[in-house]
Amino acid sequence: MNLPNQLTVARFFLALAYVAASSIDGFPQAGTVALIIFSIAAYTDYLDGQIARKRNLITNFGKLMDPLVDKILLCAGFVILCEKGYFPAWIVVIILAREFLVTGLRLIASAEGKVLAAEALGKYKTTFQIIAVIYFLIIEAAKEPAFLWLDPVLTNSGLGPHMMGQALIWIALGLTIASGVSYAWKNRGLVTDW
Repeated sequence: MNLPNQLTVARFFLALAYVAASSIDGFPQAGTVALIIFSIAAYTDYLDGQIARKRNLITNFGKLMDPLVDKILLCAGFVILCEKGYFPAWIVVIILAREFLVTGLRLIASAEGKVLAAEALGKYKTTFQIIAVIYFLIIEAAKEPAFLWLDPVLTNSGLGPHMMGQALIWIALGLTIASGVSYAWKNRGLVTDW
């Protein structure tokens, strides 16, 4: 297994660690730990793509698993933050629906011996989703003793923490819908027998 694929597998386990850190009641500094784990996982997404392209280590495993593991990480991020009340559940449902749609198309393509790689619009979507999740994780961590100094900074910023967060969520949601529609339209030939 080459290095980019090892990073993809590591990101999967980091996603599980993020869920554990965010979900265990009474876990000390849970928000801070979740922020660190999620940030490292998000960085591995950038890193594995860079290494794969630079060293020409692109594989079918990477084309399939890299975006799938990204979906697991980001869906975990949005579900947990929704549970904490940062945005309504319908936003998460739309995000999850788009991810299931794209994964379904990839499975159909795989059954026909094709591999559908990620598209540019999907990468922008992923970038804004990561930024949005990290932003809300910073807000969550700011409630803990290690980051109490940050809470007044966020509270007294010009836009306010929740207004800025809502702007990020709306941008991420718009890109999620646009990339899902684009992906489905470009690959509509996979479902012509319906």
